Amino acid sequence: MTVIDISASVMQFLLAFIVVAPLLGAVAALLPAPPGLKGKNPDQAVLRHGVTVTGAVLVAAIVLAVGFDHDHPATMQATTDISWIPALDVRIHLGIDGISLPLLLLTALLTFLCALYSYFKLPAGLSPKAFVALVLVLESGTLATFAVLDLLLFFLAFEMVLIPMYFLIARWGGGQRQAAAWKFILYTLLGSVVMLLGLLLIGLKSGTFDMVALATDNGRGLTTSVQVIAVLAIGIGLAVKTPMWPLHSWLPDAHTAAPTVGSVLLAGVLLKMGTYGFVRILLPVAPDGMRTFAPYLAAFAVVGIVYGSLACLALARTGAKGDLKRLIAYSSVGHMGFVLLGIATMTPTGVNGALFANIAHGLITGLLFFLVGAIKDRYGTADLDTLAGATGAALYGRAPRLGALLAFAAIASLGLPGLAGFWGEMLTLFGAYSPAEGLNRPAFRTFMAIGAFGTLLTAAYMLIVVRRVCMGEHPPHSRLSPDDRAPRTADGPEPSATPDGSEPSATAGARPATTPQLADIRTYEAVAWTPLAALTVLAGLWPAVLLGLTDPAVQQLLAGGKS
Repeated sequence: MTVIDISASVMQFLLAFIVVAPLLGAVAALLPAPPGLKGKNPDQAVLRHGVTVTGAVLVAAIVLAVGFDHDHPATMQATTDISWIPALDVRIHLGIDGISLPLLLLTALLTFLCALYSYFKLPAGLSPKAFVALVLVLESGTLATFAVLDLLLFFLAFEMVLIPMYFLIARWGGGQRQAAAWKFILYTLLGSVVMLLGLLLIGLKSGTFDMVALATDNGRGLTTSVQVIAVLAIGIGLAVKTPMWPLHSWLPDAHTAAPTVGSVLLAGVLLKMGTYGFVRILLPVAPDGMRTFAPYLAAFAVVGIVYGSLACLALARTGAKGDLKRLIAYSSVGHMGFVLLGIATMTPTGVNGALFANIAHGLITGLLFFLVGAIKDRYGTADLDTLAGATGAALYGRAPRLGALLAFAAIASLGLPGLAGFWGEMLTLFGAYSPAEGLNRPAFRTFMAIGAFGTLLTAAYMLIVVRRVCMGEHPPHSRLSPDDRAPRTADGPEPSATPDGSEPSATAGARPATTPQLADIRTYEAVAWTPLAALTVLAGLWPAVLLGLTDPAVQQLLAGGKS
């Protein structure tokens, strides 16, 4: 069933346009703006250009989804297959199925929302031209990763995103941005070198780099030893990008230093490239190798779940001087642990849960980073003790809509039933209860129990964040000294202004309960954030929309291309 009948050639064009248009847009962003499109100044023109290109890509992705045959989501659609390097049998092979289509839509949506947000709130840094060009190159590489069906093209697309993200962190980031950017690039490049060796091993031993042919063969053309080596090599590269504990240490630094839109794209789409590689390449191409490493992958996953939650609890406690952006980054380590646990079960239930959790994490954590960025802009800091302490930062009273949306995103992140975060984690735990044949069932049930305990820890730190930031902790009036009443200068605004930049009232120091209001959600923020909140509710209330796409494709993938 298709919502609108679109010809195969138009579908091919749409997919090629989605992959190539951002790259061409990046080149155009560096050129002088035409006289009729300059707007007030060249900077505004290039920002408009970014919104236009990402908007056109999003529209094309929606039309592609509308024309997608939902009755056959396991079949590769909108395919293009052109010989590129005949000597190596490398082909420009593009296509989408029920696994890649949701990730394609998520990437197009988040990049458009980031471009729109940046039009009104450009991070301080170098030229807007360079910023827009880098975001567009990043979008092109990410979309290509989810659309290509050749191992070498997958590697090229996988690597294409590294340089843009490096410069977004290094040039537009906050404190310690240079160190964070170097750590990001070194970790991911070293992992990618090992991954390339594994991809070459599979291609040379099987005689093809075509991912569809390799998935259909289901590892029958590869010996067990080759599969084990390939899974180890490729898995290391994918695990760094995911990131899996203990290869995660680049992530908190990168998120803390990155500008708001950089954090949104890093959490929302770049982390998904690693887990997508596990599902698209390793599960169908090297099933025997995956079966060997599945228990270890699951063990690392559940350690990551608990470790990420404990790190968040440590950052959230009073007096820890925890950074709210860093806390959300550590929460991603735990959430992606659930995705890896679902993949390690090698069952349709677990893998469907992993894919659902991927999308849910992109929506919810993308929204959380938008909100934390807005809070940091208003207060000049993301330090939790400052937000909950002397500034009296009770968002419910000072910016009620912003506080309510932060509480909504936090509750969605902890996996409340009825919101998107619930289904992926639940299906992942169900998959761990009954793993694939040949896997150690008692071990996986132990992993399931540890993962379930991790959900309780997630609820604990998220509720602490909501209590401290949204409800605030006003100090007793009688204990305030004149110094306590003045706004801080180390992390916040100057004493001559209130946290929102307005002049302080004569009674502000004597009556902390009447501290001036903050700017609540602005119009452009509402436009950028509402789609993420709405989709979080839709996916939670109607999970069949997503599972109806992924399940047939996962069933066929695990069956080795057989229906």
